[in-house]
Amino acid sequence: MSFFKRFTQIIKGKVIPSVSKPQAKSGSVREKLVSVKAEAEARELLIEAKDQAFEIKKQADAIAQRIISEAQNLKDQSIQKLADVDRRLGAVEQREKIVSANERRLQEELKKIDQIKKQQLEKLEKVSKLSQTEARNLILKMYSRRMIREAAEIITEAEAKAKAEAEAKAKDILVEAMRHGATDYVAEYTVSLVKVADEEVKGRVIGREGRNIRTFEKMSGVEVDLDEAGVIRLSCFDPIRREIARVALEKLIADGRIQPVRIEEILERTKKDIHRIMRAEGEKLCHAVKVFNLPMEIVDMLGRFKYRFSYGQNMILHTLEETKIGLKLAYEIGADVNIVRLGCLLHDIGKVIDDEEGTHVELGVKYLKQFRIPQAVINCVAEHHEDKPFSSVESVITYIADAISGSRPGARYADHEGYLSRMNQLEEIAKSFEGVETVYAIQAGREVRVIIKPEVLSDEQSIKLASDIRDKIKEQVQNFPGQIKVTVIREMRSEAIAN
Repeated sequence: MSFFKRFTQIIKGKVIPSVSKPQAKSGSVREKLVSVKAEAEARELLIEAKDQAFEIKKQADAIAQRIISEAQNLKDQSIQKLADVDRRLGAVEQREKIVSANERRLQEELKKIDQIKKQQLEKLEKVSKLSQTEARNLILKMYSRRMIREAAEIITEAEAKAKAEAEAKAKDILVEAMRHGATDYVAEYTVSLVKVADEEVKGRVIGREGRNIRTFEKMSGVEVDLDEAGVIRLSCFDPIRREIARVALEKLIADGRIQPVRIEEILERTKKDIHRIMRAEGEKLCHAVKVFNLPMEIVDMLGRFKYRFSYGQNMILHTLEETKIGLKLAYEIGADVNIVRLGCLLHDIGKVIDDEEGTHVELGVKYLKQFRIPQAVINCVAEHHEDKPFSSVESVITYIADAISGSRPGARYADHEGYLSRMNQLEEIAKSFEGVETVYAIQAGREVRVIIKPEVLSDEQSIKLASDIRDKIKEQVQNFPGQIKVTVIREMRSEAIAN
């Protein structure tokens, strides 16, 4: 039984010690013993209660002491932190005072420097007898001369480096590539002509009051020339439209029923037939160079090559030949064959885009970007005429293969009037620069030789002149074949006569 339970029973009277009451005389010995025992237990309980109360008080004192100690520690820490904050605030205030003083001192020094600078400029102007503006212009002029000389040195170094890198194994690789890329065809020289048996056929083509020929020209988009005997000549800038007109006219002549309604019907049917032929030709070209899964729009555009000629060279045959050469070069030097394959196949696709303005390079790049073609392939198309600097060896291979296919003997023929016009334009561009004495366009317009006046232009300026002429040719001459080399010649002669 616990202390508290026993103490409670004593209080309630369950165990009643007879300590303060007198005992009955007639009580038995047993009752006396019980009373004595109860008194003893009461005393023990009181002693035990005192011990426990003392222990509880001791524990409470310890806890109170610990709490007081912790509170004192927290108080000491708070006081220390407040002291640190005060110290730091004092240091910050002191630093701000120092910074402010330094700023004031700096402003004073800057004012002194401005005064000294102004005095020095005034002294320099007096000594040199030049104003500040005149001195600046003089320095800029000297700097400009230095930049011209440095630009000339950079151009010379770049040309020397390019020549040194281009000669390594070039001859063997190109000869081998040309041998594998040679095709069994010569350039085709064609015009859209339709032969007629007699003049009566021409009369039916013209129709009453010319209604048949007007309908045909309007619906086909070509011009019909009947002046030449025995043939009807069709002319149009668009080769596909011209081919549709040629086939349709042959069908109309064979059918004999030449009238506006029949003309419209035959032209519409011929358009569908020509488009089927172009798709088949595009697929045939892709399969010939082992390119598959191209978007059908690109395949249809490649099929237009069947009716497109460049200087008399059919575009399908040129593309096939150029791709063979490019693949052989890629295998020889270890380039990415797949990029070269696609770059060669698509390099001239801009030549059959007629609904937008721009060079065939610009049109081709813009068109291919619509179909998620790899950027490396688009770079080959963009750089195959050196309109941009070469970004990869695959672009260089595409450029070389195209140049070989287009410039080999028998591949192309040139328009003589366009050729003369281009030659004159090249010479006029070079003559427009100051200090130029004579200009010669040579090598079929692929090189321009410029002879300058040595007393007007220095060696450094002549190198800069070559770059300026090159840039102007790029800007003003459109669709020139291959590349044009600009050579500036400065010859200085000194004579002395002894008598």
